[in-house]
Amino acid sequence: MSDGNATPEVQRRLYASMVLMKAADDRLSKGIGTGEFMCVYWPSRGQEAIAAAMGVALRPDDQLVTTYRGLHDLIGKGVPLEEIYGEMMGRTVGASRGKGGTMHIANPDKGVMLSTGIVGAGPPVAVGLAMAARRKGLDRVTVVSFGDGATNTGSFHEAANMAALWDLPLVLLCQNNLYAEMTPTSDTMKIEQVAERAAGYGMPGVRVDGNDPLAVKSALDEALDRARGGDGPTFIECVTFRFRGHYFGDRMPYLPKDQLTAAMAADPVPRFRNRLAAAGICTEDELDRIDNEALLAVESALHTVMNADAPSIEELERDVYATAIKFPV
Repeated sequence: MSDGNATPEVQRRLYASMVLMKAADDRLSKGIGTGEFMCVYWPSRGQEAIAAAMGVALRPDDQLVTTYRGLHDLIGKGVPLEEIYGEMMGRTVGASRGKGGTMHIANPDKGVMLSTGIVGAGPPVAVGLAMAARRKGLDRVTVVSFGDGATNTGSFHEAANMAALWDLPLVLLCQNNLYAEMTPTSDTMKIEQVAERAAGYGMPGVRVDGNDPLAVKSALDEALDRARGGDGPTFIECVTFRFRGHYFGDRMPYLPKDQLTAAMAADPVPRFRNRLAAAGICTEDELDRIDNEALLAVESALHTVMNADAPSIEELERDVYATAIKFPV
């Protein structure tokens, strides 16, 4: 695991972000499992390193398109936990005042332009955002996050081809957790590495360890520089694993137990913690403090959300038509 150009402070930020993502996912699992509250969500537990690296590598004005399995991506891009939990639980403190739900969380002020519930729907939208940046003469980059299954859709292929043809400032970030919902990649594609698909569009294809935030950040830094320099898109495949199934409550009968056991033994969060301690970047006390701060932040956000109101009937007629845009598109 190379440090690359990540300073000790950046590495601490990466760990703090990963821990917050883990704590947020764990708390949802606990709350739903015990009946404390009710909501639907698609867990991202195990994929924290990718989103943490993305959050550190992207500038505030860079834009993100993600999916319904985007809890970690949203946290990485700076969306407040209250807005995420509030939307998931249908409360007025949510990003869309509780009307969008888990699949449709967005916060343009933080650069999160779309979360989509349709597999493969993100890349075409991201192409439009990247094209807008090019036409406006901005050096902003759009990153679109999706799973391995999305690369089998026609919308992905069309978007990738257009992005490459027009040299758009776009990064296609595949979070390959080895399963498209409940189907292993070996049953959906002949190639062993999803990144090989990039060659068909004439763009670089990079495959990295998605459980290593430093490796992901290094790949993102290069892709972002390439995009800002006018050299077009990059496809990054981050190989990771999904610990909790396709949706919360998924019993995962399709998943070999030894595969899950091996994946959890390589959990990216304790793995990176151990690396920081071994390198002398953080003491055990410092790491414990980061862990505890994440737990407190999650509980504080949850308390705020659970004490917030549900949307009133008047909300049905709000946000039906677009108003003036206050941020660059």
